[in-house]
Amino acid sequence: MRRPARHTTPAGADTWSGTWVAERLGVELTGDERLPGLLGLALRRNPKRAHLLVSNVLGKHVPQAPSVVHGHGVELGRRVRRLLGEDAAGRAVVLGYAETATGLGHSVADGLGTAPYLHSTRRPVAGVATAGGFEESHSHATSHLLLPEDPALLAGDGPLVLVDDEFSTGNTVLNTVRALHARYPRGRYVVVALVDMRSAADAGRLEEFGREIGARIDLVTVASGTVRLPDGVLEKGQALVAQHEAAAEAGRAAAAPPGPSARCPAPLRDAPEGAGEGAHPGARGTARQDPTGPRSPGTLTRVDLRWPAGLPDGGRHGFTPAHRTALENALPAMAARISAALPEGTHRVLILGFEELMYAPLRLATELERTTGAEVRYSTTTRSPVLAVDDPGYAIRTRLVFPAHDDPADGPGERYAYNVAGAGFDAVVAVVDSAADTPALHAPDGLLARLAEHTPRVLLAVVPSYVPAAPAAVQDAPERPATMLPEPLRGPAFSSYAPEEVGWLLQDLSDVTLEAPTEEREEAIQSGGAHYAESLPVEYQPSEQYQQLFHDALEASAARLAHAVGVVTETVLAERPPRPVLVSLARAGTPVGILMRRWALHRHGLDLPHYAVSIVRGRGIDANALRWLAAHHDPRDVVFVDGWTGKGAITRELAQAVEEFEKAEGVTGFDPEIAVLADPGSCVRTYGTREDYLIPSACLNSTVSGLISRTVLRADLVGPDDYHGAKYYRDLAGADVSVAFLDAVTARFEEVTEAARAEAKELLAADRTPTWEGWAAVERISEEYGIHDVNLVKPGVGETTRVLLRRVPWKVLARTGAGSDLDHVRLLAEQRGVPVEEVADLPYTCVGLIHPRFTRGATGADGTAVSR
Repeated sequence: MRRPARHTTPAGADTWSGTWVAERLGVELTGDERLPGLLGLALRRNPKRAHLLVSNVLGKHVPQAPSVVHGHGVELGRRVRRLLGEDAAGRAVVLGYAETATGLGHSVADGLGTAPYLHSTRRPVAGVATAGGFEESHSHATSHLLLPEDPALLAGDGPLVLVDDEFSTGNTVLNTVRALHARYPRGRYVVVALVDMRSAADAGRLEEFGREIGARIDLVTVASGTVRLPDGVLEKGQALVAQHEAAAEAGRAAAAPPGPSARCPAPLRDAPEGAGEGAHPGARGTARQDPTGPRSPGTLTRVDLRWPAGLPDGGRHGFTPAHRTALENALPAMAARISAALPEGTHRVLILGFEELMYAPLRLATELERTTGAEVRYSTTTRSPVLAVDDPGYAIRTRLVFPAHDDPADGPGERYAYNVAGAGFDAVVAVVDSAADTPALHAPDGLLARLAEHTPRVLLAVVPSYVPAAPAAVQDAPERPATMLPEPLRGPAFSSYAPEEVGWLLQDLSDVTLEAPTEEREEAIQSGGAHYAESLPVEYQPSEQYQQLFHDALEASAARLAHAVGVVTETVLAERPPRPVLVSLARAGTPVGILMRRWALHRHGLDLPHYAVSIVRGRGIDANALRWLAAHHDPRDVVFVDGWTGKGAITRELAQAVEEFEKAEGVTGFDPEIAVLADPGSCVRTYGTREDYLIPSACLNSTVSGLISRTVLRADLVGPDDYHGAKYYRDLAGADVSVAFLDAVTARFEEVTEAARAEAKELLAADRTPTWEGWAAVERISEEYGIHDVNLVKPGVGETTRVLLRRVPWKVLARTGAGSDLDHVRLLAEQRGVPVEEVADLPYTCVGLIHPRFTRGATGADGTAVSR
């Protein structure tokens, strides 16, 4: 049914807290009578969604009685227990979603009674292996990690209960179940949410997905309905947010004091969006005057909870029934310590949790509510940016803004506490974990200072951050700087690939001049004065004739390439189940990694993670990229991907680099075996083909690789705690064929599927031991041609192409009778004045030779013609 126009909100007002948004955007809430009491509406400061459903009973954005918050979760858990029956409920595991539903999920586990609990997290923990991960596509912070201390926690066959605050599209739940079912299959899932807000189009997806994976999926909620959104609501919402934030800036400018000494001590009771920030820092909004008059900032008191040793602070690493018993026994004494620290005559107190740390503060609040005469309310801080508007028909009345204070993995940023300013609290008890008890928390612009501007007394209670004991190998490893590595770069900000296709574990050096003329680079490299990775060649701009050759070659070989992609991907999925993490070696491996990811999605419905990392011959793989991967994924799931093998130098480099990394870091599980599209040198076990033919992506440079340069490793640009670097050539967008190449190959998947699967099956049963015959040929050629340096011999069509594009070539050896696969090589050689010599019995289609004694005098004036 449609919502009533008015109702009584938890704060006692007679206006629904979604009225303001509904009237301005035309958003309509329909469904159960209970919905308006459960939900209000606000506007997100988020480009992916315009509106935010604000729960009145979750304890996140709206302060609420803790018994109401905990009671809703417990009752949902009891309903799940009745649904499952005692036997199945006794084998269930509960999984909550970060950050919003960590406390709700824990409360559901309380209602089930005997279920262990785990919640996802956005905080990586060094030394703790991931048991999975998934994406939340609409969120401002998408990546979820599962970090159970006990690897067997998710491995049982009992029901898995997934808890979120709202069930809107179902995408997050489906992503989770898909990822976990591949690794830990089970026969039953239960989805729990406070509200079911799916559209009619989404309503059948859960049951359909259950049939697809052969499992039963039930849904348990408090209320259900839908949000009807008019056309253009996202644009209208963004415009409304921009309008109010502009007004807020004007208000802050108008309210700014004439000088530093004129700042008054927090004279405002309420601070909705638009307040003068100069007079009232941290609270943004159009202010109401405090009827009690100005007051000085509150004082801070630290409360020692005496949290039980070894008791987890929450479900980030798992929380067992034994932990629950220990917490219940300790709660009365801890709540009593808080009560004793409250000022005499405290009537109204807020227990304020911290982001994912929701359950411990909630239980402290419920115990305080039970044992004291004060009016206790509970809410938590959040990462979620929401517009605040001082209107009784709007769910977020006020907003406190302060810097993140737990050194988050994704870097510094703003954090928020909503509906705290102006709520009339005599005291606020901030409950944080020890990882968040940092100087930033106590800074003049930090959370504690912001709270002190709105309440006479601020109490701080710190819960020890629980970190599982590291495996012995990790404990014994040398200590390294605890640097929080940045998240992967993604398109369109970095590369022309779609953001879900690949995450680049690189640093962006686009603004640094790194290019040098080819002949200058070659002389410096061969003289020992520089490493090839310290500079970049000037990007070769192919002629119109050469570009046409690329398109012709792609049209002729797309099906052949699709077949090889299918073979190598099917091989990987068979040997590295259930959900490998693709890690391509930038940049030649990256298009192949994307194609393998597309094949897994097309053929198996698997949305595989894919990252690109740098490896440099003679310098090894980017150790910081490996650290990030180990923190976010199980190293055993990582599959390194490259385009093709030549003589196997990178294969050897990777094996040595991984061995050294694991010895230094104490992290084990990375398999240095590379999966490649083509293995003409017989250097690896996992490949799509061992034929040496033209792979069109080898014809071009950045314009077929997402407009990304080769990777760069130079001491003045890349520090010990930095990723290797690369450039994004945005100016070459007009010549970019990166996505066109991928799409042309992907379009042929369907026609080659059966043949690729059959060949993969044959290969899996065959002896694929590398023979390294290519390496033997390279050594022979190096001596026969007087080069005496195998690094200057580049075997195979791909490597020969790269020699012609970015080094100073001496000559090209072509196998006698090689046909159209070498058309582009012959064209490039002609353009650069490089002789092509036909050779019988060559194991490769061609081999490129770099001039062995390069000086500028060994070439023509333009550095392109070779004199002998």
